[in-house]
Amino acid sequence: MSNAKNAVRVTIGGEEFTVRSELPPEYTREVAAYLDAALKRVRDSLPMVESHKAAILAALAITDELFQARHGDRETAGRLTSMADDLARLLPPAKRGRRAPAP
Repeated sequence: MSNAKNAVRVTIGGEEFTVRSELPPEYTREVAAYLDAALKRVRDSLPMVESHKAAILAALAITDELFQARHGDRETAGRLTSMADDLARLLPPAKRGRRAPAP
């Protein structure tokens, strides 16, 4: 990744921001659009909530999504490890090789 920073104009919650990042501009726009959509969902469901509180609620919703995804990733990794162990037991000992222990 390059050290050059891209300046990207995005709109979140009706306000324009310039975000400087080493990431590709398309990615920055996608992230900003995701946050904007989360904020819109909060504002649509709670129209009288103050802007800063809506932003906190949107951040909580996104953080919940992150935690749920991490939990799902851990479960999937555990199932894959278990399946790999089961498959390895079906192989002749000379073909099993050495597997690194799961983290």
